[in-house]
Amino acid sequence: MVAILTRLFGIHNLELAEDVVQDTLHQALKDWTLGKMPDNPAAWLMTVAKRKAINTIRREKFFRSFAGDMDTLLKSEWTAAYTMDQVFLESEITDSQLRMIFTCCHPDLPTEAQVALTLKTLCGFSVAEIAAALLTTESNINKRLYRAKEKIRHANIDFTVPTGAHLRHRVDAVLLVIYLLFNEGYNSAGENPAIRKDLCLEALRLAMLLTQGPVTNEYPPIYALLALLCLHSARLDARIDDNDSLVILEDQDRARWDQELIQQGLQFLARSAVGSAATTYHLEAAIAAEHCMAPDFASTNWQNIYDYYTALEKLKPSSVIRLNLAIVTGKKDGPQAALALLHELETHKALENYYLLYAALGEFYHLSGNREQAVDYFLRAKILTRSPAVNHLLDLKLSR
Repeated sequence: MVAILTRLFGIHNLELAEDVVQDTLHQALKDWTLGKMPDNPAAWLMTVAKRKAINTIRREKFFRSFAGDMDTLLKSEWTAAYTMDQVFLESEITDSQLRMIFTCCHPDLPTEAQVALTLKTLCGFSVAEIAAALLTTESNINKRLYRAKEKIRHANIDFTVPTGAHLRHRVDAVLLVIYLLFNEGYNSAGENPAIRKDLCLEALRLAMLLTQGPVTNEYPPIYALLALLCLHSARLDARIDDNDSLVILEDQDRARWDQELIQQGLQFLARSAVGSAATTYHLEAAIAAEHCMAPDFASTNWQNIYDYYTALEKLKPSSVIRLNLAIVTGKKDGPQAALALLHELETHKALENYYLLYAALGEFYHLSGNREQAVDYFLRAKILTRSPAVNHLLDLKLSR
């Protein structure tokens, strides 16, 4: 609804679009509580949003300008209704969502503002949820959103899907935002549930939307990211047990993995294998594919996964990737090999506040038979996470 209303009002009136959406949702809460739930809630919301948009345009047409290519049409009683009907067609709604994705990820906006704006306008995050996802304060997020909207208003940022050379820079930012959105759903931060499937599916939907755009549907990294999202999403149901507790990969019931999504992910990965270079999305998708293709945990090809992580670390050096590389080394060469690499990371202190480093140390000390060190590191990991599901998993490891 925000995307389609912004198509009408213009990106400079983003707050007006958000106000109309909030008013629509408020009416839904009131009407649906007192009366009958509509058979098609989404259609009801769109119809009410359109009616409220018409009223808003009639009320505001002498005081503000709307989208440049629609301003005259919307201000005329003869053409306003027809223009509205055309914009609310399904194909136009899809186009408006694509425009909104690329507008939120405009290169004139700082990366942190792009992420916050996309999570707010396209994904429905509250300011508190954005702050938790980005490990910052609500005050900082409010400032980022305000500055982003002011920049849009004063810099004449366009509400379009870019073409040619402008596309490459913008689409990479779009893919990063979708990737971060999925990550927040797959390993949710703070005190949220450990997995938020709705966010994962929204990221998948937005990535699929990019394949429908004539400008974006031939860009290989889009299909690599889609492959990654499909392969991870295929395992979502097996990652949580009946008590909403996390289930580690080794203990997951692979019969619960979605084979159709796995096949779709492998097809997207094959389609992404064109061009001259592999991206981080290609390599991460290849790692996910190795896990999905293994009939059981013992059959996992750790050498292939090690090679992919080695390439990934060269392409995008980071302490988190080195942590994963250390874990895979332990799976391939034994606990002592992992512990040596993990202690190097511990010494460098880049991950001193990251619970997974200490959880990994605890796991490999447990596998090496050193119970005292294992307990110590699991307890340190518990201090650094606020997630109830992760804490429960660490308690299970401690009791073991």
